[in-house]
Amino acid sequence: MSFDGNLKAFPSLREHYDAMVQAGDVERDPAQRDLTDRYDRLIEEICTKRLSRKSSALGWLFGKRKEAAAPVKGLYVHGEVGRGKTMLMDMFFQLLPIERKRRAHFNDFMADVHERIYAHRQAHKRGETKQDDPIPPVAEALSQQAWVLCFDEFTVTDIADAMILSRLFSALFERGVVLVATSNVAPDNLYRDGLNRQLFLPFVAILKQHVDVVNLDSRTDYRLEKLDRQPVYLTPLGLETTSRMNEAWADYTDGKAEKPAIIRIKGRDIEIRHAVEGLAARFTFDELCARPLGASDYMAIVKHYPTLFIDDVPVLDYTRRNEAKRFILLVDVLYDHHARLFVSAEALPEKLYQAKTGTEAFEFDRTASRLFEMQSAEYLDASKEKIGA
Repeated sequence: MSFDGNLKAFPSLREHYDAMVQAGDVERDPAQRDLTDRYDRLIEEICTKRLSRKSSALGWLFGKRKEAAAPVKGLYVHGEVGRGKTMLMDMFFQLLPIERKRRAHFNDFMADVHERIYAHRQAHKRGETKQDDPIPPVAEALSQQAWVLCFDEFTVTDIADAMILSRLFSALFERGVVLVATSNVAPDNLYRDGLNRQLFLPFVAILKQHVDVVNLDSRTDYRLEKLDRQPVYLTPLGLETTSRMNEAWADYTDGKAEKPAIIRIKGRDIEIRHAVEGLAARFTFDELCARPLGASDYMAIVKHYPTLFIDDVPVLDYTRRNEAKRFILLVDVLYDHHARLFVSAEALPEKLYQAKTGTEAFEFDRTASRLFEMQSAEYLDASKEKIGA
């Protein structure tokens, strides 16, 4: 057991993980077990930091000011898909005994940041604030809400994100925020081959100063071991596959009224040709990935339609890397929101992206793994509970 300053016991990650192994919920893995020890040490450091904050506050009150405690270094855990990174980070988040903590998919967090920046700039235009730089007040507000941030699938593909990350996280770290993140790539490979990457590199240096980097080199992709695929990913493209997608759409919508729809987001319209309000929407690949859509657009779609049908996903190569980037982002958003997905594609997930170079080649491994998992009975049952279908 471990203890906070009130001597209130809380279970360690090691104990929790061992109990899951004993119950048969997970298979024992040495690399995962070693990482539980790293997380347990981080919990101890965070709790000690919290107590030192309280002590410093009391010292100021009674005239005995103490030296500021050293900042807590977070964790950046990277490794191939399906190695248990998210599972262990979620265990850490659940067991961390503080209130001001936040767990989010990185894309969701950055969408929130951009909304806050936009709102601050509008307030400045209206004369409601004299602060013309939105980063300090946004960082202050974020740090007041949570001083431990947990990000799943830390990845940078958006130039707008890349340009503000250095300043934003410098401000967050200055305010004592602790970062814990999972990623498929090491920090040095973030935003690899991205536009104006040299402007992003200061963020990598700042990140490595404030986190310990751990490679979770686990033995296998556990998600694929659990796979019991359902007929929701249809390939190859052709008349038979189109017919099966049409049948699936008809069965899923079950005679409910279908009509075109429009989602308005930030003054732009996302047109949807086939939609059943609150249930499902149907798109072609080009409608979702050949148009200039981003994470906030995909999140708005999922908010309105928890099930998506996507027709005619092609095999992609480097000449279509922009479409590949959007498809990677789309699958990330759908997966993180546990949306249900029906797909017709030219090839199996692991064959959809043919390029061997560029950031997308790295990231498409995660996309392929998620497309496989989203076919599993386990995933579909969980999504059914979420959408009430």
